[in-house]
Parts: sequence; structure tokens; C-alpha cells
Amino acid sequence: MKKIIILALSLFFPALLQAHNQHYEQLAASTQIIAFHETSDQAVSYAEYAAMTDNITWLINMSRRLEKFIPHHIEREEFLRTVYYESRRAGLDPQLVLSIIQIESGFKKYAISHAGARGYMQVMPFWVDVIGRQDHNLFHLRINLRYGCAILRHYLDIEKGDYFRALGRYNGSLGSSTYPQLVFDKWLTTWRYDANTLTPNS
Repeated sequence: MKKIIILALSLFFPALLQAHNQHYEQLAASTQIIAFHETSDQAVSYAEYAAMTDNITWLINMSRRLEKFIPHHIEREEFLRTVYYESRRAGLDPQLVLSIIQIESGFKKYAISHAGARGYMQVMPFWVDVIGRQDHNLFHLRINLRYGCAILRHYLDIEKGDYFRALGRYNGSLGSSTYPQLVFDKWLTTWRYDANTLTPNS
């Protein structure tokens, strides 16, 4: 069924298969389906976060950095727990994902690009047909992050771990250094985190 949908999209609505110049590429079986029984806009719980890591220092440190973007404390912590969980689930560095979100949407939950990409990680709606379900709302926190992380993981796998090229694919600007460099700059400065040297007050 999904192959039929993809073929129909490519034949009749080619513009839908581009975000900037982003286009659909067959995902590996491991990332092909976004499994969600919950479609409510629910953040990762403390229990889920604690099952992934006991690093409370990370939450405290990142929360302070994120405050100017998301002033409300509870909303900020829920956001960070979800970023951490979904990033690690996809085998990604949470600081990289924070960097992408800052560049893509400026941490605006309901951001929409000129091409129609949605939410924190600016996911194009066609991905719902490709790897998800029709009841998935791309403005929902956890759904948006899971899609974005799964797509980036897919591109990293295609590029055999080459972050520069994977980020270019994610943004639809493969071959240009502008977007990857913007993300790298945020990753190495604003969101840099070293658990061995940082303390809760650093």
C-alpha cells in the first residue's frame, strides 16, 4: 500500500516530495515505520527519561540554555526530555538535534516553512504517508521529533555516518556547505555538552 502511495505522489504531485529540495528516498526497514499508539501531544515522562539515562545534569544545563527560547519551565523540561529520548532512540546526539531545531524552527512548535514543512524539526507532510499513519499530527511534540530523528538517522545511514552530507540531505541542500555549517556551529558552541567537565552550575 505504501509503495502505491509513494508512486502516486511521485507521478501526480512531485512538488510534495520536496522540502526545499528534499526528496523521498527509500528508508531502511529499521526506520520505515513510525510506530505510535499514542497520538496525543504528550511529552516523554520522567520515568521514560530515567529509563534512558540518569543524567539530570544534562537537563539542568540544557534547560538554562533553552530558557530564552522556551521561557516556561515545565514546557522546557518536557521538551528536553523528549528531545533526549527520541534522539538517543535513533542513535543521535541530543545536542545535534537541538542544533537542528534551532536552525530549522527557532524552537517554534507550530512553525511552517514556505514549502510546507512543519514543527520543530520541519518535517514535510509527505513523510506521514511514507513512514507513518494518517492520524499523526506533525505539530505534536513527540511525533515531530520521532519523524525528524528517524529521517536524519536514515540520511546518516545512507551517507555512512557523514554528518555533513546527511545534514545537506535533511535540509534538501546536498552539496552546499551553508546549512551543515550552521548546524555544526550551534552543535560545537551553543549546545556543546561534556558530562566530564560540566557541572549543574556551568
